[in-house]
Amino acid sequence: MSIPENLQYTKEHEWLKVEDGIATVGITAFAAESLGDIVFVQLPDAGSAITAGEVFGEVESTKSVSELYAPVSGEVVEVNGTTSDTPEVINSDPYTEGWLLKVRLTGDVPELLDAAAYAAHTQEN
Repeated sequence: MSIPENLQYTKEHEWLKVEDGIATVGITAFAAESLGDIVFVQLPDAGSAITAGEVFGEVESTKSVSELYAPVSGEVVEVNGTTSDTPEVINSDPYTEGWLLKVRLTGDVPELLDAAAYAAHTQEN
């Protein structure tokens, strides 16, 4: 399973990429694989505020429903409509086409895991 080196990760299996004060957020391939076939995604609307460490949505699969935890605080500036219309894209391409939100940061990015630390974390579970 690939773990891109250019991203940051949470222990709750979200990934983050920050460019010019905008963070793109998604779930990892490990999470998508663990969930099984994703059938529904509930995300906040653009303009909503999210807070690091708090729930911002859910992912429903054929196996279970899992909450999504915000890796950063900020304002949602874009929601990936593809994940609402065809949520299975998260299973097939979680790091490019299957991103969930873009967030304008309102604070500092918390200390997150790099690819090596995330790989170690997934091996512990």
